[in-house]
Parts: sequence; C-alpha cells; structure tokens
Amino acid sequence: MATGPILGAVLAGGRSRRFGSDKAMALLNGRTLLDHAMAALAPHVAAIVMCGRDGGLADRPQADLGPLGGLNAALHHAAAQGCAGVLTTGCDMPVYPAELPAALIGTGPAVLEGQQLLGWWPAGLAPELDAHLAEENDRSIRGWLARVDARVVQMPGLVLPNINRPEDLAAL
Repeated sequence: MATGPILGAVLAGGRSRRFGSDKAMALLNGRTLLDHAMAALAPHVAAIVMCGRDGGLADRPQADLGPLGGLNAALHHAAAQGCAGVLTTGCDMPVYPAELPAALIGTGPAVLEGQQLLGWWPAGLAPELDAHLAEENDRSIRGWLARVDARVVQMPGLVLPNINRPEDLAAL
C-alpha cells in the first residue's frame, strides 16, 4: 500500500481524432467530461492535477508524447510534492469505481485490464520514464507497461464507459 499522499492525474492531452472535437470539453449532463473525470477521481486522492492541457501540468519532457508525456509530468510533480504515487484516469473516463484504488495500489505499477489509463504509478518511476522517453521509439502506453512489468488488475463484471466517439457519449 502507499505510504504517503496520493496524487490524482487526469490525462487530457489527446487530440480527440475519433471524436472530431475537443472531447475533454464535451458535455455530459451539463458538465464537461474533464470535470466528470476530475470529480470521479477526487475522493480517492489528496490532490488532483490535469495533464496535457492549458491550465494543467505541461507534458514532460515535451508536448505530443501521448499519455506518457502527461504521466511523466504527474510523476515528477508527485515526487516533488512528497506523494507516494499517482492514480491516473483519462479525460474520457467519467466514472472511477470506489473499489479501484485498493485493487491498483501496491508496491509496483498497475493498470486495470483493458483500460491502461486507469493506473497506479509509484512516484519513484519518474527517472525510469524519463529514460524510456529518451531511449525508446515506442511511446505507447503498452510499451511502457511492458518495460516496468506493470501488474494487470482484473475486475470481472466491471464495465466502464470510455468515450471515443460522439456516439459513445450519446449512449450514456
């Protein structure tokens, strides 16, 4: 288990190609998807940040690295703030189940099966992610998961909305 405060990070730097417009600003029940994601994660963390958007943490070491740029910024912020690690979600994930943190948080990194942005990342991984981004041509979350041997958490029966297209949002 974590021995210190936990930082929450909403990864919101994507280009929303399949959605066709800024997905984070799309409305669900009168609130943006970004607001929903932040509110869903907030009860589980000591502080919360948004990554990859104006007004949030800038991707590290540079923009346009996909989710890993936002995760790297969050890991460095967590380490600087004395946090044990970072719980992450995507801006298109308006639900964060109450039982998920206990299933994810451990001594090493972990992600929810099929939802690689729903993860736990110990703050000590910041230098490793720096090295990965400097060395690797593979900037995918899957490549990073393999490098750090992330644990994949299974939660049978859990179905979470993931909004990639306007039709996905309309179905909620």
